[in-house]
Amino acid sequence: MRGAFADQGGLFSYISPEARVPADHPLRKIRELVRDVLSGMNRDLGKLYASEGRPSTPPEQLLSALLLQVFYGIRSERQLMEQLDYNLLYRWFVGLSPDDPVWNPTTFTKNRERLQSGDVFTKFMTRLLNHPQVKPLLSDEHFSVDGTLIEAWASQKSFRPKDGSGDDDDGANFHGQKRRNDTHASTSDPDSRLYRKAAGREARLCYMGHATMENRHGLAVAGKVTHANGTAERRASETMLKARRKAAGRRITAGEDKAYDTADHVANLRAIGVTPHVTQNQAVTKTGRTRNSAIDERTTRHPGYGMSQSRRAMVECIFGWGKQHGTMRKTKHRGIGRVAANFLLNLIAYNLIRIPKMVAA
Repeated sequence: MRGAFADQGGLFSYISPEARVPADHPLRKIRELVRDVLSGMNRDLGKLYASEGRPSTPPEQLLSALLLQVFYGIRSERQLMEQLDYNLLYRWFVGLSPDDPVWNPTTFTKNRERLQSGDVFTKFMTRLLNHPQVKPLLSDEHFSVDGTLIEAWASQKSFRPKDGSGDDDDGANFHGQKRRNDTHASTSDPDSRLYRKAAGREARLCYMGHATMENRHGLAVAGKVTHANGTAERRASETMLKARRKAAGRRITAGEDKAYDTADHVANLRAIGVTPHVTQNQAVTKTGRTRNSAIDERTTRHPGYGMSQSRRAMVECIFGWGKQHGTMRKTKHRGIGRVAANFLLNLIAYNLIRIPKMVAA
């Protein structure tokens, strides 16, 4: 028997969004973990708001919505608000009832900057890694570090001379010009830098993101965004590993690729109590000489060196997920502070995707 077609359903519904979400949906475990971490941050979140005045967007819902944006690669906060308006799964995850109005995109952005200035993302990451279910999964002795380029939200035409000179075509005709970061800057995002990833590749306006991964399960434990330049990877590595070494209270190891194989970087790591398991760079130079590696048999003869080199490749999974599924490939934010906050959100989202599977295993 053919069913009768009704163009609209009933005016009222008595089924909650909780009942609409399948019992085995992956977001259930993630939501439970996020709520648990946020419950321990109540005091930190309360310090960001005045005790009187009009109620603001709840920071718990704000952070949950930002995580949703990364989980599903939603390209803008305006589109996030649009999808929150009609997607019951998103409303359930954030904690909105079907009748609750969504926030104005501009208001949402201003409140997001409040969390960013209050260092909430870093505190959330720290509490997540110290969660009773998560901490046993982490290694406190063996780590890997790598960096990746994050394309800036700025065009090549915006990269203009700092002294105000140049053509009158608004920067459209820059072919054949010698442009350098010390003489030029982007008018739309001054913090971005023109950087070439490798010989023969095009130079792009970008930032450089750096991540520290623990080697036991491949979870991100620290992140940092810097200006893109030739020494940024090594300097960021030293800063992050020094903090890891201090937290561990003993010597640690760090797996890195051959871009980190320089004498000063290897010496700096050893000086702060880090054993540098760096890939040897013995490439042949343009003059035909074989490059001398700063890593010798004092390091490579140990079995741990080979293990670190094997696990080191897993850090690429963090960047690959962030660029394929998250919002890491081309940032929609301007300024190194906002880009760093979004980068850290991608690292948190990557951990949240993987942790429930590890806990259940």
